[in-house]
Amino acid sequence: MIGPRTPLGKPAVHLLGDDDALAYLRLGAGAPVVLVHGALCDYRYWAPQVRGLCERFEVAALSLGQYFPKVSSSLRHRFGWRWHAQQVAGFLASYGQPVHLVGHSRGAAVAWQAALQRPAAIASLSLFDPGGPLPQGLPEDVLAIRARAIALLGEGQVEAGLECFVDSVSQPGAWARSSASFRQMVRDNAQTLVPQIGDALPAYCRAQAATLALPVLLVTGELSPAQYRDNAAALAGWLPDARHHVLAGASHGMTFTHARRCNALIAEFVAAHRG
Repeated sequence: MIGPRTPLGKPAVHLLGDDDALAYLRLGAGAPVVLVHGALCDYRYWAPQVRGLCERFEVAALSLGQYFPKVSSSLRHRFGWRWHAQQVAGFLASYGQPVHLVGHSRGAAVAWQAALQRPAAIASLSLFDPGGPLPQGLPEDVLAIRARAIALLGEGQVEAGLECFVDSVSQPGAWARSSASFRQMVRDNAQTLVPQIGDALPAYCRAQAATLALPVLLVTGELSPAQYRDNAAALAGWLPDARHHVLAGASHGMTFTHARRCNALIAEFVAAHRG
């Protein structure tokens, strides 16, 4: 395993056709594992997974369009989950073999959409605290907090707006307790929060889930907000081949705070579905 202080290197850029590209960091050799980050994050979010898994697998951590680092072509595109799902699907197509796809939060919703687009390109799908609504929509308190975060950003209170959002998707005080590197990553992606909140994710659908004949790992934190736990529980009941795991003592940032346990779950699931 690469040490926690060992530099991971700089990301490369993968071209997606003539007018799109995304940044990614790839290390290791073996079965391909692709990691998709969530809100206010980028490829750096997955550093504990890249370090912990690259000795067993070929691990690629993506930065979706308009997230850090800047890729000039991304400014010609409209920020949104549709574009991001297309980017992920395009990246998967470059492998020429089925890939083990992993997503967290909003990134899990994007990975879900990519899986619906290209199920044959995916060997397994792992969703950590999957974001997005169920058919009944997001709870009113979630919508209210997101509106508050946007209002703070609009008033120029960037730090307060970021703290409001991060605490809302985890626990009160999560922002204050987070590492300096995590807070810097979030600041680097602050400009994505308003367009992200304005770009509503589609609801998870029982009929779609029933058609997805892939092995799916659903992981939620015991202390994660209810919306994520409810999503995972619903998908576990709808999918034909799902494994549902609740991580004791963990909240939304589990891949950071409980990295070893998350890495073990990913490694076990990938090894079981190498095909």
